Amino acid sequence: MTSRKSIVSLVELLGLLKQVERETPKDLEVHLVVDNYPTRKRDAVQKWLAGRPRYHVHFTPTSSFLLNLVERFFANLTQDVVREGSFASVPELIHDIELYLAQRNEHPKPYCWKAQGQAILENIQRAKTALARTESQPC
Repeated sequence: MTSRKSIVSLVELLGLLKQVERETPKDLEVHLVVDNYPTRKRDAVQKWLAGRPRYHVHFTPTSSFLLNLVERFFANLTQDVVREGSFASVPELIHDIELYLAQRNEHPKPYCWKAQGQAILENIQRAKTALARTESQPC
């Protein structure tokens, strides 16, 4: 049985994909970085993507903390642009951000997933041990 929440998510995802399709020049490829959320596996989404060969779907590793990469990007943007100086107006700030993005796109450097599986598992075990210790201590 399909839940109401998954139907809404499906509608939202397809709406987003259709917006990207409308707003992206037809001569460009579209790379989607998505997590393993079940919505993207739905037949309607798969069918929509199958009819658009310029779309390339890249899946993040399970529990990869993609949000950390997004946060890193905005930290770089803040460090390289926003804190560099003061801005007399919002349009000036927007101009500098767009210039920064254009320069980055000329020489892109992908964020690479560097954590090794064993190191991740060891971190998880240390976190479980620390949590067990705190839970066993009285307040």
